[in-house]
Amino acid sequence: MNKNYGEYAMLMKALSDETRVKIFDMLSEGELCACKILEEFNITQPTLSYHMKILCDSGLVGGRRDGIWMKYSIHKEGLDSLKYLFDNIGSKIDVCNECC
Repeated sequence: MNKNYGEYAMLMKALSDETRVKIFDMLSEGELCACKILEEFNITQPTLSYHMKILCDSGLVGGRRDGIWMKYSIHKEGLDSLKYLFDNIGSKIDVCNECC
């Protein structure tokens, strides 16, 4: 896997907000309708749309239209990319600590 620091920055930006972290955690249990996500927050629908756009643009979340509703789920590829970054950093730290 190639290192794409711009992609990594977008992933981390997407998770740099408490609301988006909670939404991402909610989606870990499976696909959710925007209306169900909205029930968990004291925010407006346009504010939810703003957060979902950031999550979707990052590649961590995907959305699909189901009639009049939007349904969202985690994109495994985006999650795998973020995990790769942190696993790679973690493996370097382990090697460095063994040298010292």
